[in-house]
Amino acid sequence: MARFSRLEVYQTIRQVPVVPVFYHADADVCREVLGACYRAGIRAFEFTNRGDFAHELFAELAKIAARDFPELVLGAGTLVEAGTAALYIQSGANFIVGPSFHESIARTCNRRKVAYMPGCATLTEISTAEEFGVEVVKVFPGDTLGPGFVKAVKGPMPWTSVMVTGGVEPTHESLSTWFKAGVTAVGIGSQLFPKDVLANRQYDQIETKAKEVLAILAELRIKS
Repeated sequence: MARFSRLEVYQTIRQVPVVPVFYHADADVCREVLGACYRAGIRAFEFTNRGDFAHELFAELAKIAARDFPELVLGAGTLVEAGTAALYIQSGANFIVGPSFHESIARTCNRRKVAYMPGCATLTEISTAEEFGVEVVKVFPGDTLGPGFVKAVKGPMPWTSVMVTGGVEPTHESLSTWFKAGVTAVGIGSQLFPKDVLANRQYDQIETKAKEVLAILAELRIKS
């Protein structure tokens, strides 16, 4: 069961508008990565459903987060069917993310009042998702659609809240471009977790990089 209401989830993402996107098969690595991000100030984290028994690993991480990282909103991503979404919700997911929109997942999440952030790539998909109660849409793939797409969406649909994933780099230039285009938040994956850093267990570097991203976002917020 979710520890945070969906309203709390949305508020958290708006306050700390970067959501790390991560998967690793080693539970110890996952725990250390969660800790590094949490110490840096990250408050929402997406664990992706990309490996065998990933849901079992997520359930353990949800328990760890509740005990050791009480303010961390842990969610599950890469979900494309309602059954798997329900499994993650039962395992403690506070939000559900997917690469595409599915009405059945929206209904499942709404029944449990869990935030659902599906991937959308057209105005029609965004509008349909919002019709099913989606508060924040995930523009994906961001590297293909680009900041111009977000800006174009916000013109006729200024009420739309966007989290972009893909094509976001942890640099001032990239973050500035996306937030000026009108995104509410960004999801960042491998750019925060380089393979060599994970292989060498250099979790302090992950913490440092996450702090740098949050500092950039704080600067952009002051200037906006």
